[in-house]
Amino acid sequence: MSASQHPQELAEWQALMGHAQRLARADLTQLVAEAGRFERFSAALPGMLLDLSKQRIDADARDALLALARASQLESARELLFAGAHVNATENRPALHTALRAPAARQPEIARAVVGPTLARLEQLVDAIRNGSHTGHTGRAIRDVVHIGIGGSHLGPELAVRALGPVSSGGPRCRFLANVDGAALAAALQDLNPETTAFIVVSKSFATLETRCNADSVRSWFLERVADRDALARHFFAITANTHAAAEFGLPPENLFPMWDWVGGRYSLWSAVGLPIALCAGFARFRDMLRGAHDLDRHFLEAPLERNGPVLMALAGVWNANFLGVGNHAVLPYSQRLQLLPNYLQQLEMESNGKSVHLDGSPVRIHTMPILWGGEGTNGQHAFHQLLHQGTRSFTADFIIDADPADELEMHQRWLLANALAQSQAMLCGQATDDPHRAVSGGKATTTLVLDRLDAYSLGALLALYEHKVFCQGVIWQINSFDQWGVELGKRLATPIFEQLNGTSTAQQDASTRGLVAYIRRRRGRRDR
Repeated sequence: MSASQHPQELAEWQALMGHAQRLARADLTQLVAEAGRFERFSAALPGMLLDLSKQRIDADARDALLALARASQLESARELLFAGAHVNATENRPALHTALRAPAARQPEIARAVVGPTLARLEQLVDAIRNGSHTGHTGRAIRDVVHIGIGGSHLGPELAVRALGPVSSGGPRCRFLANVDGAALAAALQDLNPETTAFIVVSKSFATLETRCNADSVRSWFLERVADRDALARHFFAITANTHAAAEFGLPPENLFPMWDWVGGRYSLWSAVGLPIALCAGFARFRDMLRGAHDLDRHFLEAPLERNGPVLMALAGVWNANFLGVGNHAVLPYSQRLQLLPNYLQQLEMESNGKSVHLDGSPVRIHTMPILWGGEGTNGQHAFHQLLHQGTRSFTADFIIDADPADELEMHQRWLLANALAQSQAMLCGQATDDPHRAVSGGKATTTLVLDRLDAYSLGALLALYEHKVFCQGVIWQINSFDQWGVELGKRLATPIFEQLNGTSTAQQDASTRGLVAYIRRRRGRRDR
């Protein structure tokens, strides 16, 4: 691919336009009915099965998509990612989240000297808290943990803590505080005993507005109750790159764990940011998560493109978004423990690939990331599935199913699985009837991921699968999947507005914002009188 060529200028891209015209109106049920379809369009991955047989695609279109991947130099980009090249071009740094879960021999030099020692320190702390040798300042065992972060610093850990199920013997309970809303702070601290609670502050800069505001308030809450600043060292831990600010907060060096600029926040749960996962689920299960993710990394790096799960998922997404004009993607986990997966993937996918310029800075003339949303089954069936079945918006969907849930309620699990399969079948086949109010068009393309069992290993593999899907799409769209400059503007604009709400700034605002600030100040003034 020429450095000056954009994706839509490639001959392989143009060839796919013809396939899209041919398949856009094809009967999807007839495509799925072809002999051997399931075997040809499914693939065994570490910890799961990937089924693409309900996608609006045939062998010729799939081959054309694979040709696009090769023309986009995806294979060489994959090698550069794992080698530690500066694939994050706008910030001039590598993206080495894969090194966090790799054996030392497979880690690039930049990671080898720090990842292993950090993991060892993390394990020591986890074991000490779980076995009671690390206690609070009064000698009582730690029973609760409050994790303070936002975005990538909390979405992954909270998802994993919930997904791995009930707290195992010896593990503390974990709460997550992210939103700067005071109601979230109150809920996180409700009924906690400061003598038996630990707090984890996660911020690379130790200056992220929401995290620092919440951390300062939690620190004040704690000191008001224990009246001993030295007690902070028994209860507060930080994961940060700004050790100076953490020390000013009151934390000794032994309570600090590093964050590195070669790991983005939304890829950081594999690092010390995963501390609440290890505390609640146990360090052995955290290692199982790392192992599952690493095995998926190996699959992505070594499997041929034709059988490569992340590549195939990425190509299906490009096909639907760019060639079939689908702008919505629903994530539908049929497991209550994966309730937070859509939230996690919203950040992973939309923050990574919600871009409008190519790597060379030129404007993108094609759509990149579709809107991602979703919710867990079967609750969603009694809410937004009505739109999916009879609405006018186009969409694609991922179903995530746990094939062998470790649960004694066998009838419940069988009904859960039956509903998941029935929903994907209904989206495929629809329903023909003489009553137009009951008709369902069908013909909706979906993907199904069947986890062998929702355990730590398969969860790690699942999250790594989506990470690499995002990377592949970024390569094809020629965008940087590892920066997020778009989130900075709102943060910067909030500071003068905060001061205006307090009456301490005369900064100029647009007429609408100025009017809203004035109205809110009047309302607050009435409340304060």
